[in-house]
Amino acid sequence: MGLLSGAQYWVTVVLSVAAFAVELYALVDCVRRRPDAFTAAGKRTKNFWLLVTGVAAVFGFVVLGSPNSLGIIGIIAVIAAGVYLADVKPALDQVMGRGGGSTQGPYGAW
Repeated sequence: MGLLSGAQYWVTVVLSVAAFAVELYALVDCVRRRPDAFTAAGKRTKNFWLLVTGVAAVFGFVVLGSPNSLGIIGIIAVIAAGVYLADVKPALDQVMGRGGGSTQGPYGAW
């Protein structure tokens, strides 16, 4: 049983490091954006998203080495960063003129 619990521990560590990397990426992306882009995209303010992604990154760092790193706090932190990356970041990219070119053909929209 020692081998199985050791493997389970390392899988948990790898998943918690990956979750922390996602949270940190969301925070860094949010820091790099202009404040007016958030309102232009119809999203909450930059300060709101800095708070959400910052708290998520702090929680991710705090639970990084614990055996219960994928507990409820860790899951909430990953979800918060995921909401930013899946909803806010694409809207900001579209407002800033990055991305979104795949829907355009050589003669207009497909």
